[in-house]
Amino acid sequence: MGVKVENLDHLGIVAGIIDDLGIVEQIDAAVGTAAQSKVSPGQAVKAMILNGLGFVSAPLYLYGKFFEGKAAGHLLGEGITGEMLNDDLLGRVLDRLWRYGVSELFSVIAMRAFQVFGLAPVSYHLDSTSLSVQGQYRAKSEAAEEEPVEEQGEGREEPKPEVSPEGGEESEPAVIEITYGYSRDHRPDLKQFMMDVICSGDGGVPLMLNLGDGNQSDTAVFSQRIAAFRKQWSVEGLFVSDSALYSEENLQALRGLQWLTRVPLRLKAAQEAVSNLSIDAFQGSQTKGYRFATLCSDYGQVQQRWVVFESAVSRQQDLKLLDKQVKKAEAEANRQAKQLSQIEFACAEDAHQAGEQCGKTWRYHQVESVSVTEKAHYPKRGRPKPDEQPQRLSCHATITLTLDTVAVATAQRKAGRFILATNNLDEQALSADDLLKFYKQQLYSERGWRFLKDPLFFTSSVFLKTPRRIMALAMVMTLALMVYTLAERRLRQALHNTQQTVPDQKNKPTQTPTLRWIFQCFQSIHLLWLDEQKLISNLKSFHLQVLALLGPSCQKYYSLP
Repeated sequence: MGVKVENLDHLGIVAGIIDDLGIVEQIDAAVGTAAQSKVSPGQAVKAMILNGLGFVSAPLYLYGKFFEGKAAGHLLGEGITGEMLNDDLLGRVLDRLWRYGVSELFSVIAMRAFQVFGLAPVSYHLDSTSLSVQGQYRAKSEAAEEEPVEEQGEGREEPKPEVSPEGGEESEPAVIEITYGYSRDHRPDLKQFMMDVICSGDGGVPLMLNLGDGNQSDTAVFSQRIAAFRKQWSVEGLFVSDSALYSEENLQALRGLQWLTRVPLRLKAAQEAVSNLSIDAFQGSQTKGYRFATLCSDYGQVQQRWVVFESAVSRQQDLKLLDKQVKKAEAEANRQAKQLSQIEFACAEDAHQAGEQCGKTWRYHQVESVSVTEKAHYPKRGRPKPDEQPQRLSCHATITLTLDTVAVATAQRKAGRFILATNNLDEQALSADDLLKFYKQQLYSERGWRFLKDPLFFTSSVFLKTPRRIMALAMVMTLALMVYTLAERRLRQALHNTQQTVPDQKNKPTQTPTLRWIFQCFQSIHLLWLDEQKLISNLKSFHLQVLALLGPSCQKYYSLP
């Protein structure tokens, strides 16, 4: 009697969501398949997503190792083994994805997700991040000769060039430049590229992906990203972004759209708003721990509403930080004052003026008084004789400093305050509490970046030899994020709709579990081959409950005759 055991774990859930999205079929239809290939491009991408959501670090050339002991044929298609998923195959697939256009292909799949999963967002959230890469990459001007996109070989078909409506061959997609820039990862020593993503406010599902050069400025491209997304998707809603969107040029470009963004405090008007508003100007918010005050603004010649929020938690944190800053500033001011007292001046006027100027750079302190003393210098060291005349006289400034109570009070008023701006002036249609709720949903994007940069995710693979393949892999990474967020959204919605709960990490009932926790609970589920018959082991009532909530596509990988 032959027995074989293969690991299934949570990968059946991932495979089921991929099937619902139709990723395999859409990619195969878009980039084509080779007649002699045993693994289609869509199946290869499915394997990459399974690897990315397998929560182990395995670069491209270890994909075969990742699928060792796993039910590769069961998940990917009968007859497919880990050995087939070699780096040559995956590299060629990445080349094909790039040639089609990674942003365009991602949009096709995202539109399918929008329909199949019934997304109904009223807000869309734009954010960006940098991804660092290992290795040396040439500048665009130096990369005139790159290796061909696809190598020819036995059993491979040359993809036919795209043809434009005018009859000529369509130009290839643009290639990003891997270069140095401002690093969100605090790795200025590494080259990088930029990723811009628009997520739905309904579950944080990524709907748009754009890749940019490593030194790309968010302020320069954010309004273009929003305008292009709205044109392509033909959607209406509130577009939310961080302060990178807030500039005169971008606000002008966004006329006709509803937007919400944070106002950068580097603006003089913003500084005055958070510094000068008294406590009496604020009113209570329905959101616990917040107060707000509403102002009008025409920054960039665009009529808009500014809402200054004050967070109780942030205020306490900022006040503690302010106390530390004041003490540090006092120590630095005393150091400078002592240093100044040792400097020799030719006259009392120069010494007094230097003492007054010393306090100009102090942030929380000021010069209370300056006293000038004369010091006699004799040609010999030691006590001078009674009738000995000094060789010269020098003047020294002694500073008495005091706390600048006005500056400290201003900083205390600013503590915990930030400004949200919107061009929707109707407080009934979009209240201050609504603005805060929508802006807090911006955390979806930030959570997505943490997800992509997790050491257990396959961003460790971003050391590919060409920017083209890096672009394609970035799309696959974002597809994995889409699969993750859609599965988590579906599970939470089903729990809410059916009034069910599942135990969390502390064994307490919850309707909002993280999908990562669910994945951990699915460890040690195996596919058994018993005389050519498939069986699933270790399925318990909890697993069956979760699978029923996720739907038939996920159930089929675990519910076998």
